[in-house]
Amino acid sequence: MNFVEELRWRGMIHTMMPGTEELLSSGMQTAYVGIDPTADSLHIGHLCGVMMLRHFQRCGHKPLALVGGATGMIGDPSGKSQERNLLNEETLQHNVACIKEQLARFLDFDSDAPNAAELVNNFDWMKNYSFLDFAREIGKCITVNYMMAKDSVKRRLNGEAQDGMSFTEFTYQLLQGYDFLHLYQEKNCKLQMGGSDQWGNITTGTELIRRKLGAENEAFALTCPLITKADGKKFGKTEKGNIWLDRNRTSPYTFYQFWLNVGDEDAERYIRIFTSLDKESIDALIEEHRQDPGRRVLQKRLAEEVTIMVHSREDYELALEATNILFGKATKESLVKLDEQTLLDVFSGVPQFEVSRELLQGEGVKAIDLLAEHSKCFASKGEMRKLTQGGGVSINKEKLQDPNQPITEADLLDGKYILAQQGKKKYFLIIVK
Repeated sequence: MNFVEELRWRGMIHTMMPGTEELLSSGMQTAYVGIDPTADSLHIGHLCGVMMLRHFQRCGHKPLALVGGATGMIGDPSGKSQERNLLNEETLQHNVACIKEQLARFLDFDSDAPNAAELVNNFDWMKNYSFLDFAREIGKCITVNYMMAKDSVKRRLNGEAQDGMSFTEFTYQLLQGYDFLHLYQEKNCKLQMGGSDQWGNITTGTELIRRKLGAENEAFALTCPLITKADGKKFGKTEKGNIWLDRNRTSPYTFYQFWLNVGDEDAERYIRIFTSLDKESIDALIEEHRQDPGRRVLQKRLAEEVTIMVHSREDYELALEATNILFGKATKESLVKLDEQTLLDVFSGVPQFEVSRELLQGEGVKAIDLLAEHSKCFASKGEMRKLTQGGGVSINKEKLQDPNQPITEADLLDGKYILAQQGKKKYFLIIVK
């Protein structure tokens, strides 16, 4: 597989330095993508860069994932209007460990192949580098004029930030440039990849290599577009914030739902960028989808592929089952399988009522009292009786036969919830405290 051609048909090339394609066609090469460890999880905004590394390895090249334990202590000014809070070393080390675990789902770190992936941390080579040595050996290679010309710096200095730009942030591109120099020398890494907002930082690295080691030492840059939605809004953001790869931050169900609910135009782009499906398969899916958009075959396959890649097939199947609970036929057994977070995610938009646990203790409480008196799932007991007689009331996905049926602690989901249903689509979640 030709790496550049693979990225090209997937729509994953924004800018590429001349000579990059020739370099990659000359044999196995090493490239890296930098990841800022400001959290203990990646989010889907990182996925394009990670997928570049994944395709790079699948094409026979060696990927390096650089986690910025040192640069993360400073913060990249690219695309930012104000300075970040700085993290301490202990937090960064924890974040790095968590991120490596997630990257292992995309990259092969453990094989004996010459192109096995490696995780590198720039803290390892920066921690003992004194400021004076760095200023003498690296600072003198790049002029302030060169650094000031970068867009990320110009925007901040031209009034985008109220407080200007600190010296700490100003040095960021030089530190990132030094990472490239170090990996060039130690790992024979000749290519750095990243989002299009990183072009200035990456080319500072190629320039530093040339000035420090001599003009015959060539290094290259390749960036992917910043992913946006069809309406131009930021990709990966919801009302609740980022979509994370960590299941404790974003449940597999919510993760699956994000991809399932993207628009048709976005689905066509995203399935190329965020899956490893080949071109023939993707073209066939797009054609099938265009014939009958209402079936949403593209979104369903996209959600399946990404959920399995990030989580597991089991998580995908549970997410599918959880989706069916809300939108299709499901049984009590399906409901009982849900963990608490998924249950809350599935029914986050339905009316919720709180009742005292004492009500359900001992012989419990009559269903009609629970649903029409202690909570307001039904407007009146008369309405509930009538609906029950017509088979229109369910508790925990089981039809209620008798409105006086006792509801006890044995009926609780996850020890604290009861799901009431009126008709086919009207749900209520009762929280027992």
